[in-house]
Amino acid sequence: MWIYILRRTLLLIPLFFIISVVVFSLIHLVPGDPIDSLLGPGSTSADKVELVKAHGLDKPLTIQYFVWLKNFVTGDMGQSIIEKQPVADMIFYNMPFTVRLGLASLFISFFLGILLGIISAAAKNTFIDYISMIIALLGVTVPAFWLGLILMLIFSVMLGWFPVSGSGSLETLVLPAITVGMGGAGLIARITRVSMLEMFNKEFVLLLYAKGLSKPAIIIKHVFRNALMPVITIFGLRLGWILGGAVTIEIVFSRPGIGNMLLSALYRRDYPVVQASLIFLTMAVIIGAFIADIMYSYADPRVRDVYK
Repeated sequence: MWIYILRRTLLLIPLFFIISVVVFSLIHLVPGDPIDSLLGPGSTSADKVELVKAHGLDKPLTIQYFVWLKNFVTGDMGQSIIEKQPVADMIFYNMPFTVRLGLASLFISFFLGILLGIISAAAKNTFIDYISMIIALLGVTVPAFWLGLILMLIFSVMLGWFPVSGSGSLETLVLPAITVGMGGAGLIARITRVSMLEMFNKEFVLLLYAKGLSKPAIIIKHVFRNALMPVITIFGLRLGWILGGAVTIEIVFSRPGIGNMLLSALYRRDYPVVQASLIFLTMAVIIGAFIADIMYSYADPRVRDVYK
């Protein structure tokens, strides 16, 4: 098992370098110059040259990349060109807001998704099954930003139950978490249903009925437990992707977090902030997939036996 974990961990190193090269290259290829945001009225070309040199932007891109990479791997994410403060401090200040929203959304995704999947599979081809799958389909297909605006209109503007924006209390977390969580809930519900229906066709289920076990006991104790494998895989993947979804919803609900910080940095071409934010979000997805692999190998020994 440890050999499998070690191999999967070592694979993260080249992935990080590939991601860093792609992110660094794309950011510097985008038209625009952060120095223009710093120059005030009446600034001369000499002032611009001085600022460019002060921030190391006069060096070739390859030199800039290796300098940035060396600092990054030692914990120095650089300094914001616009805000004049360490990028690490900006990331660590905004990260709790994004993580809090992501974890709340993850809980909603799996609680609601697994519940809908179990109900739908247990009531196959009934009215309840159709309603459950319609809800799951809406969760998958409806854009998150549109759903967020609709929830805001109904529950904030019309009913006044929740605040429109902000992050100061638990009430401000409810609508954004539901918005992000609904997409994952729809996907998990469909996967849970398909996996459970496949288990229902196994011979051991017929044997359990023959032994006199009740249908709820068979569904929860035997069918659901054996149908968890695909759900475990989705858990790790959603762990990373849910943070990406949280970034978009932060902007819709005007919440502080990595999303709003990234949008502001993109608008002003603040290279150090954009690079650190994008690498954080991308690595979150990759680490989520890594966790899914580890969980899957624990649940299914055949996966890790390949590396023996």
